[in-house]
Amino acid sequence: MFVNAKNQVTYCTNIHPGADWRATFDSLKEFVPGIKKRVAKSKQFGLGLRLSNTASAELNEQNNLVEFKEWLTANDLYVFTMNGFPYGNFHNERVKDMVHAPDWTTQDRLTYTKRLFEQLAYLLPDGMSGGISTSPISYKHWYASEELQQSAFAKGAENLTEIILQLHALEKRTGKHLHLDIEPEPDGLLENSDEVLRFFKEHLLPVAVPILKNKLGDELFVEDLIYRYITVCYDICHFSLAYEEPVETFKKLADAGIKIGKIQVSAALKIVSNGSDNKQNWEALAEFDEPTYLHQVTEKKDGKVVTYNDLPIVLKNKSDFKELRAHFHVPIFLEEFGCLFSTQDHILKVIDILKNNDISEHLEIETYTWDVLPTALKKDISESIIREMNWLTERL
Repeated sequence: MFVNAKNQVTYCTNIHPGADWRATFDSLKEFVPGIKKRVAKSKQFGLGLRLSNTASAELNEQNNLVEFKEWLTANDLYVFTMNGFPYGNFHNERVKDMVHAPDWTTQDRLTYTKRLFEQLAYLLPDGMSGGISTSPISYKHWYASEELQQSAFAKGAENLTEIILQLHALEKRTGKHLHLDIEPEPDGLLENSDEVLRFFKEHLLPVAVPILKNKLGDELFVEDLIYRYITVCYDICHFSLAYEEPVETFKKLADAGIKIGKIQVSAALKIVSNGSDNKQNWEALAEFDEPTYLHQVTEKKDGKVVTYNDLPIVLKNKSDFKELRAHFHVPIFLEEFGCLFSTQDHILKVIDILKNNDISEHLEIETYTWDVLPTALKKDISESIIREMNWLTERL
C-alpha cells in the first residue's frame, strides 16, 4: 500500500504469472520487493493480490499461509485487496469468456470466494478494511433468453447472501470490515451502473433480506448489511467502455446507497475516425488483436451503447464509425498510441473527483496485458509498473 492522503494505492498482481501457489509466490518474490523499494521506499507497501483457485487452495496447505504472512512482514508488505475475478489460470493460455467461469450461479465460485475472504482476514492488518473484486454475476452470452438470465441473477443473489453472512460473522470475530466488490464489464450480466442498480433492487434485496432475517432475526437492520458487504468495483476502463461519466456514476450509486469498494485504475483503447479513410486506424488496431483475453469493442449510436463481443468482429467488418472503444487495458501513463488514443481522460476525471470526495479507500492499478501488448509497447515489467504507480500518485 502506498498511502496518498485518503487513498491507498497499489497495483494488481494479476500481471505476474501464478497458476498455482509456488508460481505465484515465486513471482511475488521476484518482482514485488524491488517495486516496493522504488515506489514506497521506507513505507509499508500493500498488495493487490491475485490468487487462482488452485493457488488459494494450496496456500491453505501445510504452513504456507503463515510463511507467506511472515514473508510479507519481513519485507514491509501486506495485503489489503484481492482480485477474485479470474478463477483459473490467467496467463499463457486462452482465457476469453472463460474468465467468468465458474460464475456466481455455482458452488465453486462461492467456495473460492469464501476461502479468499478467510485468507484476506488473516493477512489484513488490524484497523484496515479489505475487499475482493469479483465477476459481474456471469457472462451475458451464456444465456439464450431473458428467463435464463433472470434465473442466473436469482441464484447469484442467493450465493452473494452467503457471502454477506460470512462477512458479518468475520467482522464479529475479527473486528475487520471486508467487502465484496462486484466488477461490471462489457457483456457481463452487469455492464453499467443502471444494471447494478436494477440488480440490487430486483434481485439482491428481495433474495437477501428474508434469508438474513431468518438467519439473524432482529439482530440489526439487515438491509444495512447488504450495502455494507456488497459493493462495486469501479474499473475505470470498463465504465469508460459504457460511455459513463465518472461524476454521474458516482452520484447515481451514492444516491442508491451503493458503495464503491475499490477503484481499479485502468485505461481502454480509443479509436477516433479520420473520416473517409480509416486504413491507418484499422492497421494500428489490428496490432492489439491477440488470442488470450476478451477485447470487447463498444460504440455509442443514437444515444445507446452497442457492444461487439470481441475485437476480431470489428476488424472483420470495418464499418464506418465516429469513435470506438476497445477493452484492452493499456498503460495508464500513455494518452496516445500512434494514431490511436486511450481513455486516460476518464482516469484524470476520477482523480479530480477523488481530491475532494471520499469515493473509495482502495485504488488498484490493473494493467494485466503487458505480455500481450504490441511489441513496440512491451517494456520491462517492473519499470512499467513503477512508471504507472508514480504517474498515478503524482497526480493524486
